[in-house]
Amino acid sequence: MAKRIGNPDVDWYFTKPTAWQEEFRALRALACATGLTEELKWGHPCYTLGGKNVVLMHGFKDYCALLFHKGSLLKDTAGLLVQQTANVQVQRQLRFGSRAEITKQSKLIDRYIREAAALEKEGRRAEYKPTAEFAMPEEFAAKLESTAALKKAFEALTPGRQRAYLLHFGSAKQVKTREARIEKHLARILSGKGLDD
Repeated sequence: MAKRIGNPDVDWYFTKPTAWQEEFRALRALACATGLTEELKWGHPCYTLGGKNVVLMHGFKDYCALLFHKGSLLKDTAGLLVQQTANVQVQRQLRFGSRAEITKQSKLIDRYIREAAALEKEGRRAEYKPTAEFAMPEEFAAKLESTAALKKAFEALTPGRQRAYLLHFGSAKQVKTREARIEKHLARILSGKGLDD
């Protein structure tokens, strides 16, 4: 009988039908071999050290990936880490298109995971761009100025939640769409919730 790996509470993720099942199982074996704790966060296997997120596994249409929570701090001498979008400040992905690719790069993957764990163990922190440097959509600025309770609630949110709202509101090209997004989320902001809470 094969030796069991990982957390039994996460097993279902590796048995559900997806295009990346074989790749996920290979990545799981590599992540678990580093001694990190396997948990389920945001519906995905997440590997942690002392309760802190180190790397998360997820799949997309064209690739599966390991998402390093402090990826911008990794050395990345192989030049493989990908910044998902311009708005992603710290996280970086290692992307894979096949099981063969994972097998070929297994030593490198192990090195990246162990380096990420070492950064977490050292307590290294990544620098985030201050929320004040994010563009404030005019429509939202006007709403904050006219509604003191909204301004107070928005300022009480964590910087990450504030940035998420600013990016969401600001990504709409039309004024009407920006205004609709703002209206839709007013109650969430007033109740102290983030965009995805």
